[in-house]
Formats: sequence, C-alpha cells, structure tokens
Amino acid sequence: MDESAGIYLNDRLVSLAEARVSVLDHGFLYGDGVYETMRVYGGVVFMMEEHLARLEKSASLIELRLPKSPRQIKLAIYETLEVCGHKDAYLRVTVSRGEGPIGLDPELCPRPTFFVYAGRLKPPPRDYYEKGITLAMVHTRRNLMEALDPQIKSLNFLNNIMAKAEAKKAGAHEALMLNHRGQLAEGTTSNIFFVAKGALCTPGPGCGILRGITRDVVLGIARRLDMKVVEGEFGEEDILGASEVYITSTIMEVVPVSRFTGGRTKDFPGAGEVTRALMAEYRKEVSSYVENTKAAGPSIWGFTE
Repeated sequence: MDESAGIYLNDRLVSLAEARVSVLDHGFLYGDGVYETMRVYGGVVFMMEEHLARLEKSASLIELRLPKSPRQIKLAIYETLEVCGHKDAYLRVTVSRGEGPIGLDPELCPRPTFFVYAGRLKPPPRDYYEKGITLAMVHTRRNLMEALDPQIKSLNFLNNIMAKAEAKKAGAHEALMLNHRGQLAEGTTSNIFFVAKGALCTPGPGCGILRGITRDVVLGIARRLDMKVVEGEFGEEDILGASEVYITSTIMEVVPVSRFTGGRTKDFPGAGEVTRALMAEYRKEVSSYVENTKAAGPSIWGFTE
C-alpha cells in the first residue's frame, strides 16, 4: 500500500486510516457504481476531459447521478494529486450508488459515495515493451452486451477477474476474451489490435468492447499515419494469421504481444514495425499533451479555472 497516496472521500481529503466506506454501501454489496482510471505524466492527467466524459456516460447509463459537477471533480482530483505529491501517478475516480438498506432498488441509496485515489505509478516492466507479453485466449466469455452495456465502466468486475485468473493459470500476462458469438472482444483491462494483410485491425464496438481512451488515441494516430484501419468482427484464425499483435490500456499504453496461446499457440517477434511506430507516436502524443497542458494553465496538474 502506498502510504503517500492522496485520498479524497465524498467531500474532503482523508488519511488512509480514515478512508472507509460503510458495509452497506451498494458498491461493496452489489458492485453498483462506476469508475475511471487515469495516468498522470509529469503532474498532468492525460486525457482528463475524455475520462470524465466517459465517467458521466457510465453513470447516466446506470441512472446514477454524479454527486459533483465536472469542475468539482477536477478540483477534487487536483487536491488529491497535490497531497499525493507524485508527478507520475496512478489516479482512480470511483462513484458508487452509496449507502442504503439491503436491496436492489437504486432509490434505497439517497447519496452516492465519491472517492478519488492518487498514488505512485508502478509502470509495467521494461521487458513488456522490449520483448512483449503472453496473451491467452480464455474460456470466460465477455458479458453479453444486451445484458450489460460494455460502455458502462462498472464496479462489477467479476467477468474480467475470472478471465484474468484463467490467464494467470495459463502463464499469460493478459487474457483475450471472446464474445458470445466466438468473436474477438477485449482483454481484462485492455483493447486488442493486430496487423494482417496490410491493415491494422481491432474488434469494433459491436463486438461488445469498452471503447478505451488509449484505443481511440492509437486509432487516431494510425489514421494520421495513413495506415489502413479496420474495425470489425474477427476470430482466432485472424490472430493466428497476423504478423503483429499488441494491446492498449491507460496504464500500460501500447504493449506488444510476443506469444498468443489458447486453442493454438503462435509466437510473434514482439514489437514489429507497425507496433514500434505506434508506440513511438503514442509517447510523442503524451509528451505534446503534457507540454500543451502545462503551457495553458496555472497548475502543473492540468487544472484551469
């Protein structure tokens, strides 16, 4: 546990010892709530507006009223990061339905619980980027999108946890989940990309994925580089026929895959030409964003009035 972490609970900063929620909080009881994870570079929250917009969308999709305005959330983030003190940080904003009597009725909870956590970033090992990771196609299927909209970044993460446990047993770093039709969907905390037949391919929103912020940034970079991009429906055969595979996430950024396992196994060269180009351009994008944000506002944290 990062003892230097900054913690903001409901309406004030608190210590780690004070950071407690009720056992009757419906986030704890039922996973009823939403969250966003962000990465802080040099004191600047990368793509904060996009993350907060997605938080608001997730909340609206479960009919949860955010207890703070966007400006108030930014102020809470600013205060939490200031206490944290780490320029490169892991940041999470969580909103649960709140405390209430046992039962599923959302109206049982009069006030949502609001929580911000900021702690020292522990970046993935350098080997992930230099040698690549192992990706395992698991038996756990992604939640049916008609049952739970994948655009809801929910506190109920059991589907992803079961997939992660399965991948770990297989000796893999990350799991690749299929949807109920047997098509490629996404990882437990990542989106999947691969290069095949001269195109950069990734499962489309209709496959039951969460549209990752990093995924969208990488797609924008690829199109700017005049790469052929295909968002569509793919299966295991498409991965096995690919020349490069990589995953994207807020914390890991762009990470090459060196081995794919599942029904069959295939080794990849790690970071191929396309992956290397996108990794480099993504880091340039981050650097530019950080520089522009610092230049635009009075605070190194990226908060402006």
